[in-house]
Amino acid sequence: MTNRNIPVTEDELHAYVDNELPAERRADVEAWLASRPDDAERVRSWLAMADALHARYDTVADEPVPRRLEIERLVRQPRKWFYGAVAATLAAFIAGGGLGWLAHGAAASPSTFQNFTGDALEAHRLYVVEVRHPVEVPGSERAHLQQWLTKRCGWDVRAPELGATGLKLVGGRLLPGPTGPASFLMYESASGERFTVYTARAKTETTQMRYAKQDGDGALFWADRGVGYVVSGSTDRERLTQVARLVYDQSEKTGG
Repeated sequence: MTNRNIPVTEDELHAYVDNELPAERRADVEAWLASRPDDAERVRSWLAMADALHARYDTVADEPVPRRLEIERLVRQPRKWFYGAVAATLAAFIAGGGLGWLAHGAAASPSTFQNFTGDALEAHRLYVVEVRHPVEVPGSERAHLQQWLTKRCGWDVRAPELGATGLKLVGGRLLPGPTGPASFLMYESASGERFTVYTARAKTETTQMRYAKQDGDGALFWADRGVGYVVSGSTDRERLTQVARLVYDQSEKTGG
């Protein structure tokens, strides 16, 4: 028997997304989500990210394990090679069938999430109020901006096209990140609404989107291929998610 008065925990929401929640608890979680739009939106964003990850990596999960990584071969190798080989085996597992747990665990890690969203929101609040000098390189020099930030940051920086959301590139600048340089792009609507896209090296390879709210600003964080992204702007979750999804989709296509 279950009790719908028992609050649903974060772990249960992740288990629901990963289809690992006990059957007798699913109805309780679904009732909880039906009455709590914020949690329901979080779950929808996690499901969307999980679908994107599976679409990208599921073919790897079906590949046979290379002979050099078979357990029988590893245990016969000298001890000095053993730990490195086991690490490689785990990496292969994570890239394939372990995607759900990878996204779950990384999304639950507070340090990377807090560091990125804290730095990104601080930069967002600092520069969106600027009238004359919000950026170092204007959006009219998009090609130069992308080339400069790519060279300085060390990964392929592309300023996504956000016209579908009514946003135009204002420009960008170079900032210090958690472990090195960070790129910072600013967008603006015809009404003056501003969003920013902050990217920097992340210690985690891949995570689901996570939402943060601070001092009247909202942010969505995720990581992909060792680069962390934060889209900051309105606290309207639907609007913020619309912008973040477009940034995510274009970064997937361009690889940066």
